[in-house]
Amino acid sequence: MSNPRRKYTPEFKLAAARLVTDQGQRIKNVAESLDINPGLLHQWRAAVKVNGSKVFSAQAPARLEGEEVRKLKRELKVAREERDIPKKPWASAPSQNNEVCVHPQAPGRV
Repeated sequence: MSNPRRKYTPEFKLAAARLVTDQGQRIKNVAESLDINPGLLHQWRAAVKVNGSKVFSAQAPARLEGEEVRKLKRELKVAREERDIPKKPWASAPSQNNEVCVHPQAPGRV
């Protein structure tokens, strides 16, 4: 059975990332000492480099931008689907209401 997902406070994340960025410690060593995954520490460090100390606050700009990007991607997907709906009638569809589609028989058959 897997371990339950751990939650870290914003202060913990910031302090862990600063051990790597400010003090120059290796990610592997910091991750082992704090008992966290090195990949997670990489993400935290990158987030601190981009957004500074406000990165883990409740209203982090990146998080808000991410939500907006997801919303815009959904809208774009719907718009593309609407655009890609065939505009012309099918080749076998009658061009006028009073027409009847007739398919020729294969040669040699009666």
